[in-house]
Amino acid sequence: VKPYERMNLEELQEAEDDFEEADRSAVEMYRQQCLQEWKYLRRRQKYGELREICGERYVKEVTNVPEDVWVIIHLYRSSIPMCLLVNEHLSLLAIKFPEVKFLKAIVNSCIHNYHDRCLPTILVYQSGEMKGRFIGVAECGGMYLQVEELEQKLAEVRKIETDLEENPKKDIKNMTTLPVRNSSAHEDTDTKCNDVMKPRYL
Repeated sequence: VKPYERMNLEELQEAEDDFEEADRSAVEMYRQQCLQEWKYLRRRQKYGELREICGERYVKEVTNVPEDVWVIIHLYRSSIPMCLLVNEHLSLLAIKFPEVKFLKAIVNSCIHNYHDRCLPTILVYQSGEMKGRFIGVAECGGMYLQVEELEQKLAEVRKIETDLEENPKKDIKNMTTLPVRNSSAHEDTDTKCNDVMKPRYL
């Protein structure tokens, strides 16, 4: 009989009658271990891509998910270069971390009159609750954002288990600056950015 440690679940089932009585408890423990590993791998491989959703599906896709699922959603506008860069990086991270649900949505489908200065906006949810957010170019990492930097940002708030050993350093200094705003414009922008907490389909 082939050693049970080298068998898969199907082979264990077929060879069950060939094992000695004393071995059957050990075989059953090994079978349960294999089953748990299989379930874990299935769960980890559940997503694996950056999917587009519309505002009407926000509740179903973002807040009504199993408790053990992390959801990262990017609210974007295709006319903003930084948003396109973030989408590229999130597409790569979605492949690397298939157990995390990566989504993107055109911001107007979720929130009306959302200010461009608040984009890109990356929101992180678990069990229907927002656990973290990155709003605007500066918080998201700047115009020269590297995929490793975005991975590290998410890892720092425990959204993904990164294999990076330290915070990546930029090779090029980010010289991007945001326009100076007067106080009334600043307050107006802050109000619109805070509306991210209240997507219109929630």
